[in-house]
Amino acid sequence: MIEEILAYNKEFVENKGYESYITNKYPDKKIAILSCMDTRLTALLPAALGIKNGDVKMIKNAGGVISHPFGSVIRSLLVAIFELGVEEIMVIAHSDCGACHMHSETMLEKMTARGINPDYIDMMRFCGVDFHAWLDGFEDTEKSVRGTVDFIVRHPLIPSDVTVYGFIIDSTTGELTRIV
Repeated sequence: MIEEILAYNKEFVENKGYESYITNKYPDKKIAILSCMDTRLTALLPAALGIKNGDVKMIKNAGGVISHPFGSVIRSLLVAIFELGVEEIMVIAHSDCGACHMHSETMLEKMTARGINPDYIDMMRFCGVDFHAWLDGFEDTEKSVRGTVDFIVRHPLIPSDVTVYGFIIDSTTGELTRIV
């Protein structure tokens, strides 16, 4: 599969397929979107929102959540705001999310079944890693969106003039529902 992707890339560059995507690093719409990494959203989310290359900053992870107050999601939002001019943030979760009902103990079992040394897991616990907080998903998508929006709004490094909105997108139709 990787070889197919590399072959396509070579042809894409040779045929100057990139020309229609050329833009700069500043988001034209001054919006950052935090969303899930779900494969159904790769093309659906931009299409359903009418956004094109250069319009917004996209931050994607499992569940579209923030798992640490000083982790990569907050860092990306701070860069988007202070370096790239973002003024609004959209948190967009989706229906039928794989992170919904995800449990850390099940994931840890899968890790050991795939050959991860249990001593490493124990060592990480000893060093303060809370696997429950880090690897658990959520039970209610709307509640998760509300929590993520609130987390961003209350974060001490996010300016109060940045507006944060919450949404759930239907992962089949693309219909966006605003979470108030």
